[in-house]
Amino acid sequence: MENRVLKYFLIVAREQNITKAAEILHVSQPALSRQLMQLEEELGAKLFIRGKRNITLTDEGLYLRQKAQEIIDLTEKTEQEFARGLTSLSGVISIGMGETAASSYLADLIYEFREEYPDVRFEIISGNVDGTKEQLDKGLLDIGILLEPTDFSKYEFIRLPVKDTWGAVVPSKCPLCKKEYVTAEDLKDRKIFMSNRAVNHSLFSSWFGEYYNPKNIYLTVNLLYNAAMFVSKGMGCAVTLDGATQLYNHPDLNFRPLYPKIEQTSVLVWKKNQIVSGCVLKFIDFIRGVNSPACAITD
Repeated sequence: MENRVLKYFLIVAREQNITKAAEILHVSQPALSRQLMQLEEELGAKLFIRGKRNITLTDEGLYLRQKAQEIIDLTEKTEQEFARGLTSLSGVISIGMGETAASSYLADLIYEFREEYPDVRFEIISGNVDGTKEQLDKGLLDIGILLEPTDFSKYEFIRLPVKDTWGAVVPSKCPLCKKEYVTAEDLKDRKIFMSNRAVNHSLFSSWFGEYYNPKNIYLTVNLLYNAAMFVSKGMGCAVTLDGATQLYNHPDLNFRPLYPKIEQTSVLVWKKNQIVSGCVLKFIDFIRGVNSPACAITD
């Protein structure tokens, strides 16, 4: 597969019309149709359902659209890094992370680093842990910020001096707002919103103990924003990290920590045995220098 043909495919998938796509690409419609048919032949799969006016993607086409975008993104990222030079102290550092207390800590690090290296730009990609790890593994991110415990077999890492505390986000009129802490018994009869990762983590089934009931997990989310909206409507409560709530100064919501306390430490990770640009290496060394030897650990 040629990158040029994959780009053609992506434009056609976006426009859902070969004629419009041909106009955008400045190629003839027959030439574009021929390229697409050759791509289908090469892959041995039907990528489009061709209608009278529009075309839609088959399941194989949807899969290729995702993979093609990843291939193009990675190719362009690599070309940009070589154009700048792998040892250059300019360029883009891409960091994937979720809604945690590490956001504030990272903001301070980036500000201080850019004061010294103003030609370095940062790209922050928000997402959950699984999405961040997937993009790291594919080379689409330079760095990720994850929560412990996690599997470090594929990564080098620096443990950050930042901890998140788990708690419950509840409506302001909820009786739980009067409590300093929220216990498993407090939540046993309530609709609960939490992340898929948390639902499947033994940490929480252990914390709930005898009150653990999967049926109480009313819905799952990957980030807090939508869950917070549901809580504000009185639909239930969200079990989440305190770091995710720091910017949600909503008059109808309150955060109460769990008891017994559950804390998780943030770690900055990058893929083992992966060649990275000079600016990424410099940023990693910078973070090593900021953190004390007790905090900075690589494996």
